[in-house]
Amino acid sequence: MDLSIIIINWNSSEYVRNCIKSLYNHTKGTGFEVIVIDNGSYDSCGRMVASEFPRVRFFQSRENLGFAKANNYGSQKATGEYLLFLNPDTEVIDDAISGMLSLMQGLPDAAVLGCKLLNSDGSLQTSCVQTFPTILNQVFDSDMINRQLPVFTTGNVAYSAKGPAKVEMISGACMMIRKEVFEEVGNFSPEYFMYTEDLDLCYKTHQAGYANYYTGAYSVIHHGGGSSQNRKENSYANIQMRESIFKFFKKTRGDFYAGAYKKAMLVNGLMRFGLLSCVSAASALVGQRSKWRSSLIKWKGIIRWTLGIERWAR
Repeated sequence: MDLSIIIINWNSSEYVRNCIKSLYNHTKGTGFEVIVIDNGSYDSCGRMVASEFPRVRFFQSRENLGFAKANNYGSQKATGEYLLFLNPDTEVIDDAISGMLSLMQGLPDAAVLGCKLLNSDGSLQTSCVQTFPTILNQVFDSDMINRQLPVFTTGNVAYSAKGPAKVEMISGACMMIRKEVFEEVGNFSPEYFMYTEDLDLCYKTHQAGYANYYTGAYSVIHHGGGSSQNRKENSYANIQMRESIFKFFKKTRGDFYAGAYKKAMLVNGLMRFGLLSCVSAASALVGQRSKWRSSLIKWKGIIRWTLGIERWAR
């Protein structure tokens, strides 16, 4: 078996259906298997897979293991020389998977390979290529800044490269890795429940002396947020993301740097919340429905997290 494709489901069975369809429709000339792990959601995904995709190997977890542990579990079931960790809310375009595998086989120093991720409307998803986090690039993290100021991301360089480009990290939404390297560096770190697992893995492969690559020759649609649709869940996701970055800093840079990050996020959150409040109030005065409510909820939650009020995040 050349490739094992691992998909983690959590209340996303319709996305899983479309993802698997795209895999079988567009992946030709490659020996691959698809492994689906249901992360304790029991949303009938198993019945759907069994009836529509009998070749797919489905495993039911009795509890939500989190992204890292669930993918580690899937990798233990895998028989492929290479692993592809693929989000359920993705759809493959053309021969992206076969092309990535062929490219990966020609890069002997490569540990991880990622491709171009597109939003549902076909626009570029700038998060598909990132630098390792620092306090500075986390404070200024936004899609607009990533597009306009290449100093904060290697993406601008990688996007314009004609061939595969070496980068620090790529998104776990579509991440190909050699199985032997995945096992060598200790798999995904299980201390992360959600978010930053991909960052941590790329950091470990980088520290082990391997290269991480991005290719713009192949694309995958990543609809994004397929498992977190309402504001409460999105608030949870935003806070969990900051908590995971905090854990990464504590693990790789120590307690002092991690504490400085949390203080910087408090100041950043207060400034953004204040600015958004003024803009929202001005919109209300002219009779326009506020478009900033979700952002206000997001930054309110982050402020509460920095103050230790959102204790569940620990």
